[in-house]
Amino acid sequence: MMRDALLRDLSELAGVEAVATSDDRLAPPPCGEIHDVRERDDVWKAWASLARGCDVAWPIAPETGGVLSRLARLLGETGVDVIGPSEEAIAIASSKFLTAQRLRERGVPTPPVWRVSAAPDHTSPVVVKPDDGAGCDATLFLEEPPASIPAGSIVQPFVAGEAASLTVLRAHGATRLLSANRQHVAIEDGAFRFQGLTVGAIEDADGRLAALARAVGDALPGLDGIFGIDLVLGADGPVVIEINPRLTTAYCGLRESLGLNPVSLVPPFDVAPLAAWAGARPVEVRL
Repeated sequence: MMRDALLRDLSELAGVEAVATSDDRLAPPPCGEIHDVRERDDVWKAWASLARGCDVAWPIAPETGGVLSRLARLLGETGVDVIGPSEEAIAIASSKFLTAQRLRERGVPTPPVWRVSAAPDHTSPVVVKPDDGAGCDATLFLEEPPASIPAGSIVQPFVAGEAASLTVLRAHGATRLLSANRQHVAIEDGAFRFQGLTVGAIEDADGRLAALARAVGDALPGLDGIFGIDLVLGADGPVVIEINPRLTTAYCGLRESLGLNPVSLVPPFDVAPLAAWAGARPVEVRL
């Protein structure tokens, strides 16, 4: 969904030819120059080969297992301009532990985080999730401190409130909030389930969320392009949970929410002024 939305937006820009790969077992995207990848193909070689014939590359990948970092590095080595964060920013955002450390050092509100060996036994309820993960994958809600924790996990106190996310633009050294989104997250059998979101559903009349987005951008200056911030709107204000250093599911509804092509805000395609829209309107994206 993210790839197809980005292809659509790129293809509509004058002078831009969008190229992408597609698993040949799935329906191809509706636009762009599409290169099928078969199960036996080396997709990394395919990406590198295509990148050498392009001017700009925009990777979409989960940070889990170093995939996003590896893809961005591979594309950069071809000499193409890569839209997205620096390697250092990806490395920090890919670790829930390092992300929390960096945010707390910079005064950005985020819950405490503990490695398995240092997790207190008096805090409850807690959230247990992989340090190296994306979204709600393997994220558990526990009413009592766990007797055992999977290796590579981190522990945080559960923050009560409304699940939300920010879609943020970082360009020319400035950070701009594009939309504040309501996330549809359920807890089923002790596990978090992401079921979609409503893009632009949350208003930011007092500018608090925009200020938070800027604070995150300042805390991790290597962020670039369009990225996401997951947070909880609690009784004491917004609390950042994690940073997604890439396009997120919210991008699928961003164009309709903003009423303009989001790519037109991102260098080197930035042809629309930053004040080109009045704000976001609610657009639901279901999974």
